[in-house]
Amino acid sequence: MSEALVSDGIDNREDEEFELDEKIYIARPIVMTWWKFKKHKLAVISLVVLFLIYLVGAFCEFVAPQDPLLINAEMIHMPPQRIRFVGKDGFSLRPFVNAYDITFDQKTFARKYVVNPDIEFPIHFFVQGMPYKLWGVFESDIHLFGVEEGYVMLAGTDRLGRDLFSRIIYGTRISTSIGLLGILISFIIGIFLGGISGYFGGWVDIIIQRVIEFITSIPSIPLWMALSAALPLNWPQLWIYMGIVVILSLVGWAGLARIVRAKFISLREEDFVKAAKVVGASEMRIIFKHMVPSFMSFLIASMTLSIPGMILGETSLSFIGLGLREPVVSWGVILMDAQSLNSIVNYNWLLLPALAVVITVLAFNFMGDGLRDAADPYSHE
Repeated sequence: MSEALVSDGIDNREDEEFELDEKIYIARPIVMTWWKFKKHKLAVISLVVLFLIYLVGAFCEFVAPQDPLLINAEMIHMPPQRIRFVGKDGFSLRPFVNAYDITFDQKTFARKYVVNPDIEFPIHFFVQGMPYKLWGVFESDIHLFGVEEGYVMLAGTDRLGRDLFSRIIYGTRISTSIGLLGILISFIIGIFLGGISGYFGGWVDIIIQRVIEFITSIPSIPLWMALSAALPLNWPQLWIYMGIVVILSLVGWAGLARIVRAKFISLREEDFVKAAKVVGASEMRIIFKHMVPSFMSFLIASMTLSIPGMILGETSLSFIGLGLREPVVSWGVILMDAQSLNSIVNYNWLLLPALAVVITVLAFNFMGDGLRDAADPYSHE
C-alpha cells in the first residue's frame, strides 16, 4: 500500500513538472519574461518603488502639504522639522513636529532656528489645507497629511521660504514624466529607423548608420546644451517642457536603433519571416507584426535602462539653467539653489532633490537589470 502511495506521489510530481515545462514552451515570450522577472527580488522591489514614485507624481497636489510656489519671508532657509513621537507629555501615538524659535547672531546677523520643545504641531492625515486643482481639473483642499495649526516643513525651506518637501513632490511629476515621454519618442524612432536599416539593408542601411555614428560621436552634454540654448526664452513653459523632451529623444534614439538593427539582421532569414513573405504579408506587417514582437521583452529591458539617462539629462540641463525654469518645479530646477558652496555647507538639506534623483535612477537600473536577465526566458540559472 505504501509503495503504491510513493509511486503515485512520484507520478504526480512528474506530471506537474511536465505541465510546467509545457506551459513554459507554449507561453508567449512576454509571459515567460514576467515569470522569470518575479524571481529577481531586487528588481521586483525596484518596480514597487517606481510605482510609488509615479503614484506620488500623479497625485502630487494631494500628497504635498503646501503650495510649492508659496513664498514665506519669515521661514527663509529653515532646517527640516523632525517627526517625533515623544514630546513634553511623554509618548504620543500621533506624530508631531516642534516649532522653531528664530534668533539672530549678533555678530553676523545670520538667522538661526532653535527647536522649541514646548510648541508641538500634531500631524493629521486627510486634513484640509490650501486649495488646489488635481490635474488642473478637480478642485479640492484635502491633503494626505498636514497640520491644523502651525506649519510642517519636513525637508526645510529654500532661499524664498518655500516648502522644499512639497517642491520635491511636485518635481516628481515633471522629472519622471520627461523620462517616460522622452523614451517613448526614442522608442518609436529607434524601432522604425533601426528596423528599416536592419531589414532592407543596402544604401538605406548605410545612410541611417552614418547618421547614428554622427550623433553618437558628439558628447551628449554639449549637444544637449547647444540644442537647449537654441530654445527661445519667450516660449511658454509647456513648450519648453516639450522642447526638452524632443531634445532628449533626438539624442537618445541612436543606441536603441543599433540594437534593433542587429536583431533584424539576425531575424530576417528566420523561417517565420520567410513564411510571412510567402503568404504575401507586406513589409511593414512583417516588421511590426512578426519581427518586433519576437524580441519585445528585450526592447522593454533596453527602454527601462534608458529612462534614467533621460531623467539625468533633464536634471542636468535645468541645473545649469538651460532646461526648465521657474516657475516650473522639477528636480533640476530645485537643485539650482544648491549650486554654491555656501549653500551646500550651510543649508545641506537643499541637496535632498538629488536623493530623489538617485533613488529613481537606481530603481530603474535595478529593474532594468532584472528585465534584461528575464528577456531570455529559456535560460536556466
